[in-house]
Amino acid sequence: MEKTKSDGEILAEIYRNAQLALQSISDILPETDDECMREEMMREHEEYEHISGRAAQLAQKLGVEIKEPGPVKRAMMWSAVKMNTLADDSAQHIAQMMIKGTVNGITSLKTTLTDGGEDVDGEIKELLVRLIALEESFERKLKKFL
Repeated sequence: MEKTKSDGEILAEIYRNAQLALQSISDILPETDDECMREEMMREHEEYEHISGRAAQLAQKLGVEIKEPGPVKRAMMWSAVKMNTLADDSAQHIAQMMIKGTVNGITSLKTTLTDGGEDVDGEIKELLVRLIALEESFERKLKKFL
């Protein structure tokens, strides 16, 4: 298959995905009182921090510029969380919100994996595959709250 995304674009997608997940978790965390849900969210946050940090390291090593999500995107995410939890802040509803975000991430990352073709840098591909596997495990764990 022909490569349609560069290594830099793939690395930027990994970083962006992890940063958006970190932001989402930070926005949702104050909205839940369920201790089991909070623990799962904190564990996920830690994993996304590891991925984000590794992506930043690889970007620096390869001379790739990666950007943080913009303030408008962050504000939109924050307001969406506040609106969605205003009427229902149950662990079940929060799990539904997080699953939707996780599934969107998995879909985007799998498309990126396909678009990268077979010549993706080994370290970048390994990080991408690791993030996909993490998100798939998060989805399974979050479904237990439904």
